[in-house]
Order: sequence, then C-alpha cells, then structure tokens
Amino acid sequence: MNWFFLLLAFLIGISNAVQSGVNVQLRESLGNPILAALISFGIGTLVLAIAFACFNKNPIPNISEFRQIPYTRFLGGLLGAFYVLTVVFIVRDIGPANMICLVVAGQMIAAITIDHFGFQGFAIHHITLPRIAGAVLLVAGVYLILKN
Repeated sequence: MNWFFLLLAFLIGISNAVQSGVNVQLRESLGNPILAALISFGIGTLVLAIAFACFNKNPIPNISEFRQIPYTRFLGGLLGAFYVLTVVFIVRDIGPANMICLVVAGQMIAAITIDHFGFQGFAIHHITLPRIAGAVLLVAGVYLILKN
C-alpha cells in the first residue's frame, strides 16, 4: 500500500472535521446557511480552476463529447453540495464528533455495498466475515461516541 496515499486519506479526515466548524462559523457570520455553502463551494471552485490552469495537460472535451457523458457521472457536485449544506445545518446541534461518526458509518455501509457488487465500475471485493466484523465494530464505536 502506498503510505503517502494513506497519509492523504488521514489528512482528508482531519480537513473534513475542521471544514465543518469553519463552514458553521461562516454561516453564523453571514446569517445564511445556503450563502455560506455557496461561498465555500465558490472558493473551492476557484482553487480547482487555478490547479486546472496550472497542471492540466489533457485537452478539454468539446460540447458533443460532454453530451455523450451519462448525466449520472455529474452527480458528484450535487452530492458534495448536499454534504456541505447539510453539515452547515446540523453540526452545531449534534457536534462534530457525532456528525463525523455518523458520516463514517454511512460511508462504511455504502462502501461495503459498492465493493460487494462492484457498483460504479469498482473491482468487486465480496463481503466477508472480517469485513462485516469491522463494520459492526465501527457502528458499535459510533454508538458509544453518540451515547454520551
């Protein structure tokens, strides 16, 4: 396994927890959760545009090529917006630890299902007893953290 990628995944987890608090603070400053989410996405879009301009070496698809792409492949932005907007609404009430625990539990259940069936073109990794045990322990951990 590539240790650099494992480190990046760990850093994503840290940034995810910090992002929640930052976005809630922006919501409070603006008095508008949707505007806070929009600004968050706007800044993210600007950063991605700069990265694209600096590092992209591939040609941009033309309009006819874009039209041939199934619409479901563009749902990532919708799901990202759902995540950010929902976090802005809920994290202040349930707390970042509870929110992240529930997010991770949902991610694990979805990921194991996606792996088992090979959805979205992923390689199939069947559900096994150790994987089920890991998911059960994860959900048990979520329960213990939420129980306070």
